[in-house]
Amino acid sequence: MSEIIPFRRKTAKEKARGKTLCRSGFHKWVAAKERPFDVKQGKLLTLFRCSRCGATKTEKT
Repeated sequence: MSEIIPFRRKTAKEKARGKTLCRSGFHKWVAAKERPFDVKQGKLLTLFRCSRCGATKTEKT
C-alpha cells in the first residue's frame, strides 16, 4: 500500500516568509555576477539583487 501525503494550504505566516523585511526597506543585497557597463560615463556598474524578493539596484564603481 502506498503512503498518502496530506495536502494543506499555506498559512499567512508561511506565505509572507522573507518578504516582510523587504517591504519595510530592509533588503538583503547580494552582488550579482553580471557586470553591466555604462556607455555614457564609461564606467562599470555593480548590480545588486535582493536574495529574498529579487529586487535589483545598480551602483557605480
